[in-house]
Amino acid sequence: MSGTGRISEAHAWDRTLRYWDAYFAVAWTGTLAFVLDAAHPGLPVRAGAAALLVPLVPWYLAVGRGLLQGERPDERRALWYLAGAIALFLPAAVLVDESRLMAYALIPQCFMALRMRSALVTVTVVNMVPVAGWALLWRPGLPALVSNALFAVVTLVFSVVIGRWIIRIIEQSEERAELIAELDASRHDVSRLSAAHGALAERERLAREIHDTLAQGFTSLLMLVQAVEAELDSDPAQARRHLALMADTARRNLAEARALVAGGAPADLAGASLPDALDRLAGRHTATLKVTGPVRALPAGVEVVALRSCQEALTNARKHAGSSVPVGIGLRYADDGLTLHVRDEGPGFDPAAATSGYGLAGLRARAAEVGGHATVRSAPGDGTTVTVRLPVPRRREE
Repeated sequence: MSGTGRISEAHAWDRTLRYWDAYFAVAWTGTLAFVLDAAHPGLPVRAGAAALLVPLVPWYLAVGRGLLQGERPDERRALWYLAGAIALFLPAAVLVDESRLMAYALIPQCFMALRMRSALVTVTVVNMVPVAGWALLWRPGLPALVSNALFAVVTLVFSVVIGRWIIRIIEQSEERAELIAELDASRHDVSRLSAAHGALAERERLAREIHDTLAQGFTSLLMLVQAVEAELDSDPAQARRHLALMADTARRNLAEARALVAGGAPADLAGASLPDALDRLAGRHTATLKVTGPVRALPAGVEVVALRSCQEALTNARKHAGSSVPVGIGLRYADDGLTLHVRDEGPGFDPAAATSGYGLAGLRARAAEVGGHATVRSAPGDGTTVTVRLPVPRRREE
C-alpha cells in the first residue's frame, strides 16, 4: 500500500463518511416530511419548497460526497458546491420555515470543507438569511418572529461550537497522518542506516580477520622465502627447515581461510585451549610464553581477541624488530579479567608517530568489541610492549 493510501486511511472522516451519508439522508427525509406536513402555507407553496429540496440529494451524491472524502478539499471547489446547495436550500427555507431543518445537514459540511473563517460566514448565511427572508415574505407576528430569530441564534451558536470541534478533529487527523508518514519515513531511514552500518561493521570485521590471519601468514611466507634464498647455497639444511616451516605456514593459512569463510573459530583454537594455541604460536615465532593464574575456559569471543592480538603483536615484532630479537608473551588469568602482554627487545618506535597501517588500530578496535582495551608502550631504543586487557565473567564459587 502506498504512503498516500496510509495517510488517507488515517483521517477520521474517511472512516465515518458512510455515517455522514446516513445522517444526510435522515435529515433530508425528515425535512421533506415536515415541509409537506406543515400547517402553513398552502400545499402548492409547500410542494414547491419540497421540489426545491429534492435536487439536494443528487447534488450531494454527484459533487459533495466526493469532495468531502479524502484530504481537505480545495476551498474554491468547496465554495462552488456549497453555493449550489445553499441556492436550493434558501428559497425553500424562506417559503416554509420547516425547511430550515435541512441546515443541520448542510452546516457540518461547511466546517468539513472550508477553513474556519469561510465556514463561519457560510454558516451564518445558512442560519440567519432564511429567517430574515421568511419574516419579510410572510410578515409573522412578533411572538413567532422572536421565537424563530431566537431559534436561529441558538442554532448558529451550536453550529459554531460543533463546527470548531469538527475542524479540530480534522486538524488532529491531519497531524497524526503527517506523524505516521514521518514515522514511516524515519523507520525506512533507520532500516537503511542499520543495514549500511551492519555491512560496514562486517567489512571491518573481515578486514581485521584477513589482516590478522591471511595477511600475516603471507608476510611470514615472504620472509621465509627471503631466508631460503639466502641459505640455499650456504646452509641447505637450514633452508630445508625453513621450507618445511613455509609449508606449515601455508597449511595454517589455508585452514584460517576456511575458518574465515565458515565463520568458525580460528584454526589454532579448534579443539585446543587458549594457552595451547598461544604456545604453538610462540613456537612458530621463536617466542617464550608464560601463563599465570588459574587457567579456565573463557567465552569464545574473548579467546579469539586474545589470540588475534597476540598474532598481530608477534607479526609486528618480527616485521619491525627482526626474527632474532627476543620476544616474551605473558598471559595472566584473573577472576574478572584476562591480560595479554607481548614484549620485544627491539629498537622500539614512537607510538605517536605511528599513524599509518591497520595493525594497531585494528588491535584496539578488536579489544573494544568485547569491552576491553589495548595499549602500546614503546620508545626508540627501548623495545615495545603491547598490553591487551579483556573483561571476563567471574568464576563461580565451587
